Amino acid sequence: MDDPYGFLRYPRQEARKEKVPQRVRHWREYVQVMPDRQATRQANRCMDCGTPCCHTACPVHNLIPEWNALVFNAHWQRAYRQLDSTNNFPEITGRVCPAPCEHACTLRLAGSPVTIKAVELAIAERAWQQGWVRPQAGRRGKNRHVTVVGSGPAGLACAQQLVRVGYAVTVLEKSDRVGGLLRYGIPDFRLEKSVLERRLAQLVTEGVAFRTGVHVGVNRTMDEVCASADAVVLACGAEQAREVRVPGCELKGIHYAMPYLVQQNRRVAGGAIDPDTLIDARGKEVVVIGGGDTGHDCVGTAIRQQARRVTQVQYHERPPRHAEVLDYWPEPVPQLRIADTDAEGCKRIWGWDTVAFDGDAGRVSCVLLQRLQWLQGSDGRWRKRAMPEPPQRLPAQLVLIAIGFAHPVHEGLLADLALELDVRGNVMANDKGYATSAEGVFTCGDMHRGQSLVVWAIREGRQCARAVDTYLSGYSELPYV
Repeated sequence: MDDPYGFLRYPRQEARKEKVPQRVRHWREYVQVMPDRQATRQANRCMDCGTPCCHTACPVHNLIPEWNALVFNAHWQRAYRQLDSTNNFPEITGRVCPAPCEHACTLRLAGSPVTIKAVELAIAERAWQQGWVRPQAGRRGKNRHVTVVGSGPAGLACAQQLVRVGYAVTVLEKSDRVGGLLRYGIPDFRLEKSVLERRLAQLVTEGVAFRTGVHVGVNRTMDEVCASADAVVLACGAEQAREVRVPGCELKGIHYAMPYLVQQNRRVAGGAIDPDTLIDARGKEVVVIGGGDTGHDCVGTAIRQQARRVTQVQYHERPPRHAEVLDYWPEPVPQLRIADTDAEGCKRIWGWDTVAFDGDAGRVSCVLLQRLQWLQGSDGRWRKRAMPEPPQRLPAQLVLIAIGFAHPVHEGLLADLALELDVRGNVMANDKGYATSAEGVFTCGDMHRGQSLVVWAIREGRQCARAVDTYLSGYSELPYV
């Protein structure tokens, strides 16, 4: 620790954001990359703790105190090498990760953790600008072929790790473009697709082959995929949405989050959309059901489509504005945080259950909401109870359901292989071997662990690559997270 008083000398200062009136009029990223001088000061706030909880809270175990110290001393290239050693795509996690590391930062006890996520992005972007991000030549070929099904963050991380140790790797993607969730699930105002494209170009140069339009289980059988590879990795995500089964759910104007976000991402990319299938919030009263990251993405998208009003319905009660950090640290503290969508004009309401939809001429016109009370039982678990009052009617001409995903889609390739599933419907595999019940078939990412974060998908992809390498070669020099 070069400056033991850095955390006292400099207050927490986040990266700048474009002002609301400007940013809601376009689809570009609005969070700016932290300038070098600011990033250096923020990195200087790191206390270099003896037991860095930030390191253990990060799924890929980024060496956070180490690269903070290197940034403070202007050793930017060395900082990037540290970052690259644990994270295949830091320029992506630096944009979309909710930063569990910051919740675990010791300075979180004082309410102002180090801006780890912003410093990570500053390192990654400087590396790209300086040309430090180069294709890494793979080792001597092992004459073995691995097929990865799915090109989201788990599949891409797995493919990159494997090609670097000498395997021939082909990634199959059902869509017309590579990227999976990164391409079509995350709006451009959070992740511009040029960021993804430059990383994909690196993977291609390193030797990863991509095949789009290949929907395994639909236009290609698993038998065909397995016959042409020495090992297969399933990284298809968890795309089966949790359903809302209430009266009126069949009305027009009610859509699940992913079709809505995918369509808008295609529009931003210049794709043509059939007017009969267009989902547009312009001039409408929009209700978004669900308060997670996907729900916020739907809100931000609706606002940029010039919705008349956007209301986000939260199932749980409003968290307190202040909570005792020591009761939870290093885990996230359940307290109210102001979201960017709040500043953009969204109204959030808490503690309401969706009980029905009403409509006119077959199209939704309002959402019926029941007030809830949450009670903690003797076993510590929270249970809901409907309040003794009639449901409230919330006008809506467009409803977006963003309550998460249940498990991977079971039809198609999973049915063809008859893979064992866990109690949640995810593909069964342990967290070390990643092998499924089918010989030579592995799985990672959301398909294995269920709906999770991009950074967890990267970790799983890296771990799965090591497992595949061990399976095919008897040992592996790939890092174990």
